[in-house]
Amino acid sequence: MMTSLSVENTFTFENIEAYFQAALNQGYDIITCRDYIHYKKTHCQHKILVNRVDIDVSVKKAYRLASIFNKLAIKASFFVRLHANEYNPFSFENYRILKFIRDSGHEIGYHSEVNDEAMIWQETAESCLKRDLDILNKMLNINTVGVASHGGMTGINNLDFWKDKTPQSFGLLYEAYDTQPDFDLYNHSFYISDSCWTYWKCYHHGKLINNDRRSLGEHVNDNHPIIYSLIHPETYYDLHFYE
Repeated sequence: MMTSLSVENTFTFENIEAYFQAALNQGYDIITCRDYIHYKKTHCQHKILVNRVDIDVSVKKAYRLASIFNKLAIKASFFVRLHANEYNPFSFENYRILKFIRDSGHEIGYHSEVNDEAMIWQETAESCLKRDLDILNKMLNINTVGVASHGGMTGINNLDFWKDKTPQSFGLLYEAYDTQPDFDLYNHSFYISDSCWTYWKCYHHGKLINNDRRSLGEHVNDNHPIIYSLIHPETYYDLHFYE
């Protein structure tokens, strides 16, 4: 049962489950980023919510989100970092969880930090990307088709890597903010993110909507034809932020 859909919402696991349930109740098909490419090709007119999860800090909490999605019988795209100080994807527990996410039918993509890598290691960003994709694919026995560029603390914009490159050049189908016609989701959707940690922010067709801090659960009531949702596992908790 939903505890709150007010502007002063709390980022509990209970609430995020309720928000996705609200989307289902409003008739949304909840799909992955990879599925969105098929959606565009078929010119489907059904309402969709593209469910993206960037694992910035906590694989353990990603497990909680995946379990919620499994309960609701919906899928998500989980983007994994390979060089985070905050977690090791190869650790015993994190690797177990990533396999659980994969085996539950969710998409796993790469949360790219290639410009950071290139600067720190004095290597080319292209070689870093190719190596990282190869490692992620071999690690989980998958074929990664999507990348989401990570925004970290360095001040380096990893999305800049794609200004003069295409995902297809690296055997990929999309980058999460890709503006090529086959994807171009951000500019053709209502985008909502929890990336401000304590409140939501939203964009309509790429333009920020000022002072709108309503939750995902509230926005689904506006019946946008395409919602692009980005959430981060570490934002959510049961009782308090520091648990």
